[in-house]
Amino acid sequence: QAQLVESGGGSVQAGGSLRLSCTASEYSGICKGWFRQVPGKEREGVARIDPGGKAYYADSVKGRFTISRDNAKHAVYLQMNNLKPEDSATYYCAASRYICVAGPQRSVDFPFWGRGTQVTVSS
Repeated sequence: QAQLVESGGGSVQAGGSLRLSCTASEYSGICKGWFRQVPGKEREGVARIDPGGKAYYADSVKGRFTISRDNAKHAVYLQMNNLKPEDSATYYCAASRYICVAGPQRSVDFPFWGRGTQVTVSS
């Protein structure tokens, strides 16, 4: 089972940008996505992408975040622009054995997870 490792988190001011990366040492699933979670709240789906590049986004990040992937490197990325304080969270990379489907992005559909990387946006 491939291990997913996130990187790229950090602290930025509102309006700034960060790029998260998630790498794996081997094949690590078909649909790949990003989730985020703040203490005391449920994990929230942010974006997901199929091997062919079809992507889905949460309404809260549309137009600001872009998900991409490099299938040869088993990697997925999340470019986050115009960050807001409410984007502050621990961001997790996840992978599914199946193709991405329309509808809510549910954590139960993703059996493979990274350990997370912290993103903090100050006002």
